[in-house]
Amino acid sequence: MINNKKNWHQRHSEEMSFGQRLADSVATGMGSWRFIIIQTVIVAIWMILNVVLYVYDRWDPYPYILLNLLFSTQAAYAAPIIMMAQNRQNERDRAQADEDFRTNVEAKKEIEELQVRLNAIEIDKLDKIITILEKMDKK
Repeated sequence: MINNKKNWHQRHSEEMSFGQRLADSVATGMGSWRFIIIQTVIVAIWMILNVVLYVYDRWDPYPYILLNLLFSTQAAYAAPIIMMAQNRQNERDRAQADEDFRTNVEAKKEIEELQVRLNAIEIDKLDKIITILEKMDKK
């Protein structure tokens, strides 16, 4: 028999909207070495092109005001997107903690039931031993 019950992670993933999935993927991308390396390469190319094109016409002369504007715009959008992803991570952590708590409560109940059964078996064994000893004493 196949268990169709979904775990908390599957339920949470299916409930996410397109915007939430997009925010998570953007935050994941921006928090990677790949992003840092690509951005560093772009900045280096930007600066090199400005130096090489010094003779002609530079589009963003030192101190690279246009580049700073681009970084400010990127930061203005990145911060709330990353915060949305962090809030969702908090929701996932809370859902996992709730699921762990429910699992622990169920495990505790099962352990308590097992203890009751083991105690009953132990009492039954002791009763049988006492009965055997009483029969031996009568002989």
